[in-house]
Amino acid sequence: MSVPTDLLYSKDHEWVKKEADGKVRIGITEFAQKELGDIVFVELPDVGAELNAGDSFGSVESVKTVSELYAPISGTVSEINEDLEDSPEFVNESPYEKAWMIELDSVDEAAYGDLLDAAAYEKLIG
Repeated sequence: MSVPTDLLYSKDHEWVKKEADGKVRIGITEFAQKELGDIVFVELPDVGAELNAGDSFGSVESVKTVSELYAPISGTVSEINEDLEDSPEFVNESPYEKAWMIELDSVDEAAYGDLLDAAAYEKLIG
Protein backbone atom coordinates (compact mmCIF):
# COMPACT_ATOMS: atom_id res chain seq x y z
CA MET A 1 0.00 0.00 0.00
CA SER A 2 1.30 3.41 -0.98
CA VAL A 3 2.11 5.98 1.72
CA PRO A 4 3.95 8.84 -0.04
CA THR A 5 6.70 10.33 2.12
CA ASP A 6 6.14 13.90 0.86
CA LEU A 7 2.69 14.12 2.49
CA LEU A 8 1.39 14.51 6.03
CA TYR A 9 -1.52 12.44 7.37
CA SER A 10 -4.36 12.66 9.85
CA LYS A 11 -5.57 9.89 12.12
CA ASP A 12 -8.86 10.10 10.16
CA HIS A 13 -6.99 8.96 7.01
CA GLU A 14 -6.80 12.26 5.15
CA TRP A 15 -3.56 13.35 3.50
CA VAL A 16 -2.18 16.89 3.37
CA LYS A 17 0.19 18.25 0.74
CA LYS A 18 1.86 21.63 1.15
CA GLU A 19 2.02 23.39 -2.24
CA ALA A 20 4.79 25.79 -3.25
CA ASP A 21 2.33 28.73 -3.25
CA GLY A 22 1.48 28.16 0.42
CA LYS A 23 -1.84 26.48 -0.26
CA VAL A 24 -2.61 23.00 0.97
CA ARG A 25 -4.29 20.14 -0.90
CA ILE A 26 -6.26 17.50 0.99
CA GLY A 27 -7.61 14.10 0.01
CA ILE A 28 -8.15 10.65 1.48
CA THR A 29 -5.46 8.01 1.69
CA GLU A 30 -5.13 4.81 -0.28
CA PHE A 31 -5.86 2.92 2.94
CA ALA A 32 -9.15 4.82 3.39
CA GLN A 33 -10.35 4.26 -0.16
CA LYS A 34 -9.55 0.53 0.04
CA GLU A 35 -11.54 0.27 3.28
CA LEU A 36 -14.50 2.09 1.70
CA GLY A 37 -14.60 0.13 -1.55
CA ASP A 38 -15.82 1.54 -4.85
CA ILE A 39 -16.56 5.26 -4.47
CA VAL A 40 -19.77 6.32 -6.23
CA PHE A 41 -20.27 9.91 -5.00
CA VAL A 42 -18.18 12.69 -3.41
CA GLU A 43 -19.74 15.70 -1.65
CA LEU A 44 -17.43 18.67 -1.14
CA PRO A 45 -17.87 22.11 0.50
CA ASP A 46 -18.35 25.42 -1.27
CA VAL A 47 -15.35 27.56 -2.17
CA GLY A 48 -14.96 30.17 0.56
CA ALA A 49 -16.03 27.85 3.38
CA GLU A 50 -14.05 28.36 6.59
CA LEU A 51 -12.92 25.07 8.13
CA ASN A 52 -11.52 24.37 11.54
CA ALA A 53 -9.41 21.28 12.14
CA GLY A 54 -11.78 18.40 12.88
CA ASP A 55 -14.76 19.93 11.04
CA SER A 56 -16.62 17.75 8.56
CA PHE A 57 -16.06 19.15 5.07
CA GLY A 58 -18.07 16.66 3.05
CA SER A 59 -18.54 12.97 2.52
CA VAL A 60 -17.72 10.06 0.25
CA GLU A 61 -20.29 7.45 -0.62
CA SER A 62 -19.21 3.97 -1.59
CA VAL A 63 -21.16 0.87 -2.47
CA LYS A 64 -20.75 -0.14 1.19
CA THR A 65 -21.24 3.04 3.23
CA VAL A 66 -21.18 6.84 3.49
CA SER A 67 -18.21 8.32 5.36
CA GLU A 68 -17.66 11.85 6.58
CA LEU A 69 -14.52 13.74 5.56
CA TYR A 70 -12.76 15.71 8.31
CA ALA A 71 -10.49 18.71 7.88
CA PRO A 72 -7.04 17.80 9.18
CA ILE A 73 -6.13 21.49 9.49
CA SER A 74 -7.90 24.85 9.58
CA GLY A 75 -8.16 27.15 6.59
CA THR A 76 -10.38 28.63 3.88
CA VAL A 77 -11.48 26.48 0.94
CA SER A 78 -9.96 28.14 -2.13
CA GLU A 79 -10.69 25.37 -4.64
CA ILE A 80 -12.52 22.05 -4.89
CA ASN A 81 -11.77 19.22 -7.29
CA GLU A 82 -14.81 19.49 -9.56
CA ASP A 83 -13.63 16.45 -11.54
CA LEU A 84 -14.82 14.25 -8.67
CA GLU A 85 -18.44 15.24 -9.34
CA ASP A 86 -18.41 13.38 -12.68
CA SER A 87 -15.62 10.92 -11.87
CA PRO A 88 -15.79 9.82 -8.21
CA GLU A 89 -13.88 6.67 -9.21
CA PHE A 90 -10.71 8.82 -9.30
CA VAL A 91 -10.65 8.33 -5.50
CA ASN A 92 -10.10 4.60 -6.04
CA GLU A 93 -7.85 4.93 -9.09
CA SER A 94 -5.56 7.77 -8.00
CA PRO A 95 -6.11 8.89 -4.38
CA TYR A 96 -2.94 11.03 -4.24
CA GLU A 97 -2.96 12.65 -7.68
CA LYS A 98 -6.30 12.93 -9.51
CA ALA A 99 -8.47 12.65 -6.41
CA TRP A 100 -7.34 15.56 -4.27
CA MET A 101 -10.55 16.95 -2.79
CA ILE A 102 -10.06 20.48 -1.53
CA GLU A 103 -7.40 23.15 -1.50
CA LEU A 104 -7.08 25.50 1.47
CA ASP A 105 -5.42 28.83 1.90
CA SER A 106 -5.08 30.95 5.06
CA VAL A 107 -3.89 27.75 6.70
CA ASP A 108 -3.16 27.55 10.42
CA GLU A 109 0.51 26.49 10.25
CA ALA A 110 0.51 25.44 13.91
CA ALA A 111 -1.83 22.56 13.00
CA TYR A 112 0.91 20.79 11.05
CA GLY A 113 2.28 19.61 14.40
CA ASP A 114 -0.85 17.50 14.92
CA LEU A 115 -0.34 15.57 11.67
CA LEU A 116 1.60 12.35 11.13
CA ASP A 117 4.55 11.81 8.83
CA ALA A 118 4.55 8.79 6.51
CA ALA A 119 6.34 6.51 9.01
CA ALA A 120 3.90 7.34 11.82
CA TYR A 121 0.92 6.88 9.50
CA GLU A 122 2.23 3.47 8.37
CA LYS A 123 2.39 2.44 12.06
CA LEU A 124 -1.19 3.65 12.56
CA ILE A 125 -2.56 1.54 9.69
CA GLY A 126 -0.06 -1.31 10.25
